[in-house]
Amino acid sequence: MARDWAETFITGDGVAPDGGQAKAGGRRRGLFARLVDSISKSREALAGEIQTTFSGALDEQAWERLEEALIAADVGAATTAAVVEELERQAAGGELGGGGALTERLIELLARSATVGEQRIDIRARPAVILAVGVNGTGKTTTVGKLAWHLRRELGRTVLMGAGDTFRAAAEEQLEVWAGRAGCEIVTGPPGSDPGAVAFETVARARGEGVDVAIIDTAGRLHTQDELMAELAKVRRVIARQLEGAPHETLLTVDATTGQNALSQARLFAQAVEVSGIVLTKLDGTARGGIALAIARELELPVKLIGIGESLEDLRPFDAREFATALIGGPDRGS
Repeated sequence: MARDWAETFITGDGVAPDGGQAKAGGRRRGLFARLVDSISKSREALAGEIQTTFSGALDEQAWERLEEALIAADVGAATTAAVVEELERQAAGGELGGGGALTERLIELLARSATVGEQRIDIRARPAVILAVGVNGTGKTTTVGKLAWHLRRELGRTVLMGAGDTFRAAAEEQLEVWAGRAGCEIVTGPPGSDPGAVAFETVARARGEGVDVAIIDTAGRLHTQDELMAELAKVRRVIARQLEGAPHETLLTVDATTGQNALSQARLFAQAVEVSGIVLTKLDGTARGGIALAIARELELPVKLIGIGESLEDLRPFDAREFATALIGGPDRGS
């Protein structure tokens, strides 16, 4: 399971990036502390209620309070019901003793429910093509820029960006700034031009120039806008015709502050463009961080990256165990 950038990508070369493993221990502990700090709203909302529940009598009212706390944190009704039912069964059977054991088992159950599919990002193809999709305002273009930066810095990969958002006035300029920071080239088109043409040119250039990874941004759109969703499906078909197996990853960026609406977004985007993974952003701005766990379990879509702030280091790989620990209030168990 990915916990550091060195472990986040399937590269096919069998070689860990320089410094990936050697520096893992201290770096992971530092990242865990930042994760805890960033999702403090979710943690504070849950930790107190869980401590109260597990320190008293485990009667029907206690389990109901636990369910209410998890649902309030947007863990989702289905995920909450399954997790609490299993925890209650084990507690009644004498398998768990004391609040510490109950908390630890709750973390394990939540983490297991969110461990689905392939959580790494596949960049084995040359070029590997990543398509970025999502609703307006979710931080999609920023995520594209940060991902390119990490690919360059952590893996030494060459990256070509495609500015497929030809409608938002500042989108191209924003991506150009990120291209400069990441040290990569960018493909653009005239304002209002066909995003499929930009996607085509991006893949063609990446193939012709021997680029390792092509990341194609797209215009934000509501999942309820049928015409725009059809356009997105067209962009994907253009990419698929250009290169067999492409796009190799389709990452949907979702704003965590939208709560359960994120499930509807993810479901409809997945139907249109075969989403392979979720990037969950703005976790530092919500007390309902459990949506990461709900999306993974209920839609069987792996959360691959999370955004917990504005800095480059605040886009990070998602680790279900680490995230559940930070959310519930358990200790960092290191690497």
